[in-house]
Amino acid sequence: MVSGVSTTLAPTRLPAPVHRAPRRRTRVLALPEARWALASLLAFLAALPLDLGSAPAWTYGPLYALAYAAGGWEPALEGLRALREKTLDVDLLMIVAALGAASIGQVLDGALLIVIFATSGALEALATARTADSVRGLLDLAPTTATRLDGEREETVPTAELAVGDLILVRPGERIGADGPVVGGTGEVDQATITGESVPVLKRPGDDVFAGTLNGTGALRVRVARDPADSVIARIVTLVEEASRTKAPTQLFIEKIEQRYAVGVVVATLAVFGIPLAFGADLTDALLRAMTFMIVASPCAVVLATMPPLLSAIANAGRHGVLVKSAVAMERLGEIDTTALDKTGTLTEGTPEVTAVRPLTGSGLDEDALLALAAAAEHPSEHPLARAIVAAARARDLPLAPAADFTATPGRGVTAVVEGRTVHVGRAETPEGADTTVRVTRDGTPVGTLALADRLRADAAGATAALTALTGTAPTLLTGDNAPAAARVAAATGITDVRAELLPENKAEAVREWERAGRKVLFVGDGVNDAPALAAAHAGLAMGRAGSDLALETADAVVVRDELTAVPAVVRLSRRARGLVVQNLFIAGTCITVLVLWDLIGHLPLPLGVAGHEGSTVLVGLNGLRLLRESAWRSAPAQEA
Repeated sequence: MVSGVSTTLAPTRLPAPVHRAPRRRTRVLALPEARWALASLLAFLAALPLDLGSAPAWTYGPLYALAYAAGGWEPALEGLRALREKTLDVDLLMIVAALGAASIGQVLDGALLIVIFATSGALEALATARTADSVRGLLDLAPTTATRLDGEREETVPTAELAVGDLILVRPGERIGADGPVVGGTGEVDQATITGESVPVLKRPGDDVFAGTLNGTGALRVRVARDPADSVIARIVTLVEEASRTKAPTQLFIEKIEQRYAVGVVVATLAVFGIPLAFGADLTDALLRAMTFMIVASPCAVVLATMPPLLSAIANAGRHGVLVKSAVAMERLGEIDTTALDKTGTLTEGTPEVTAVRPLTGSGLDEDALLALAAAAEHPSEHPLARAIVAAARARDLPLAPAADFTATPGRGVTAVVEGRTVHVGRAETPEGADTTVRVTRDGTPVGTLALADRLRADAAGATAALTALTGTAPTLLTGDNAPAAARVAAATGITDVRAELLPENKAEAVREWERAGRKVLFVGDGVNDAPALAAAHAGLAMGRAGSDLALETADAVVVRDELTAVPAVVRLSRRARGLVVQNLFIAGTCITVLVLWDLIGHLPLPLGVAGHEGSTVLVGLNGLRLLRESAWRSAPAQEA
């Protein structure tokens, strides 16, 4: 007897090599910021030995001027544009400080400030480019051309010219040019880059394939179902790029106070200069101290503290098939403390499978014979239960006899003549437990029953356990399905709080109750009926492969690969990103405080102030880029906050 919750009747296949997304990395000198910073550095290094060696000023003066111009023209221009819009940019403060140092004879110190400031700007540009590289590299998976079939004629066309309804031929070893169903041929497709599956998947007519996946064996004919610009890979790139243009609440708060802080720095700088001067201090010493104060008090590192970790996390999640739609959403995912899950299509695959074959005593049939008889009668049917029965028979390699006089009656089942006997397959009036029960009769005599159930995802139990560890409480199951079916899935996944037979508004109300109680809820679903709960939750996450358009639009994030383990993984990644934001703010705040007090109480040399300020900015930027690494997705500590 075949039994169990998540029995898979597919044949076992040996692992095959996994094809990863090619790495596309922006060259450092391809960035104009990097080229200008390098020019400034080379000019500074050429002038430095001449200056320190007491050479005539005319030998090193032009080199210093070149260092100032190369490293400072762009931030100066941006600062002036911001000033024209009545906004005080921190870049302008740095340029003013450098020119102020030069005006009192500290040309070397001002040039050093420009060089380090330009270098930190180049590093920030490189961080942004590498974040974009990690996502746009997915586009390299999609082939640039495809073989389009027009009757018996083949033509090679750019994939961008493919239209919905076109028929394309994919030969062994070629990448598939568009999303769509297989309409002819059989082959094993390596789709690890989209679905994360570690072994090639057997594709037959009716199965969906994705652009960019690799056809290993057998020629496939694929009907284009989506415009190439709307393929899974293209959507990943579009959504992540849109997310990169959003700003998280922490970043918005920092930008809100940045202007007031910058004005405060200018006022404080004038006070640091004017008060000692009023009490008889030397003009040069007072101006030098004021310039040093302006440099070390500027909030460059604070401004850079928030977005690099969040954008790096968004890019890393996108590489692993989770589309987080905004920096706001990425920050919210790490704040959740309660999880609610839908059942069908979320914890389960949303497709039925045969879980038990029960021939009746005296029927003269064993399990295989009963299953083959039912599959033969169901073979012409397109009903989901019929497809599940036929798939189960094929998985056992059972021969199917041809069926004649096939008829299907909605709600009553199918009838066909198989090997001269009239076979009827239809739902039993009394289901057995939580399963759907199908009764098989032959010439009007019952010969057995088949039990079918929605297939539980293989990673469902592991995902719920990981979410329990993250939040401290087990997830709640919110489903519109019947109570026995919900209880079966809950028992298999370790969920104890089960709420079944809920309407969409009931799901949303349950989420709102938690929110009113001060909980921050993550809701995971896939259907139209889940959209209200996805909208009501602190963070909503939709399963992408079978998800409805409404659910995908409403959710804050989408799991494209349909891996349930990606849900706790993206929550961990978000928590790590938020942790790095806190680290960055602490680093930036500590450096500013120490350097400002040093300058006010003691004597902080200008070069040391420059190195401390710009060094903290570079450190904060590089710290945020740590989340681009593969290990950040795989090994983020579950409890990191």
